[in-house]
Amino acid sequence: MEAALGLLQGSGGDAKLLAGGQSLVPAMNFRLVQPAMLIDLNRIEELRYVRAGSDGVLRIGAMTRERQLEDDPLIASNAPLLAEAMPHIAHPQIRNRGTIGGSLANADPAAELPVIMVALQARIRLRSASQERWVAAKDFFTGLFSTALAEDEMLVEIEIPASPPRTGWAFTEMAPRAGDYALMGVAALVTLDEKGKCVRARLVYLNAGEGPMEAAQAGQLLEGSGINDESAESAAVIASQKEIQPFGNVHASPEYQRHLARVLTRRAVLLAADRARTGGGA
Repeated sequence: MEAALGLLQGSGGDAKLLAGGQSLVPAMNFRLVQPAMLIDLNRIEELRYVRAGSDGVLRIGAMTRERQLEDDPLIASNAPLLAEAMPHIAHPQIRNRGTIGGSLANADPAAELPVIMVALQARIRLRSASQERWVAAKDFFTGLFSTALAEDEMLVEIEIPASPPRTGWAFTEMAPRAGDYALMGVAALVTLDEKGKCVRARLVYLNAGEGPMEAAQAGQLLEGSGINDESAESAAVIASQKEIQPFGNVHASPEYQRHLARVLTRRAVLLAADRARTGGGA
């Protein structure tokens, strides 16, 4: 890793880091990106791991393949929201090569992993040849395909905190076909107290703006009472009509994306709350 960081520092901002290559190589094929240097990270084994501490905190190396996240029992037990989202990412062949760090650094607003990291309140560790720093996932994504990474920095680790007791999760999306980019998607986390009252709710959307879009008002609406059909629908309306900013594309207008967000939100909130009540949550 030190060798890679040294090359990156000396490149004058003209280098690209090659992880899984599932986004970078197509961009190079279309001449959208033409770096003077490629720095291959694939043999840096120290960046490939999934670890869980006694405190329930999950740590994932940036070069961990997406396929491992899909199959690893530590992910399923410590971050079930992440495990549930993984099969929605592209196709198995792409997940075999794609890495968590590469996806986060690419910051595609239609990608699942940035949304999951924001929903889980993850922290991201960045390193340069001279220093390292931690950035909250919500602050890491700064705009369309842009992040807080400096030219001489590498994303090296993701830290996911343990979820509170009685926390349920749900991830759902709508795509034209399996493996296609989703027209809309939402990650939901709901935490209930011992009496079944919602004490925390988070809703984060993909393909709903320039990056992961959190619907804070909708989440706050759910807090302080029990979750039912009516409250889930009210949160869905607020999130879909007031808090997301879908662009539309050749497959869906912004209005249709908002309709999808409303339907998916209601579904996700009710499923997350049910998992929290029945012990299916963390």
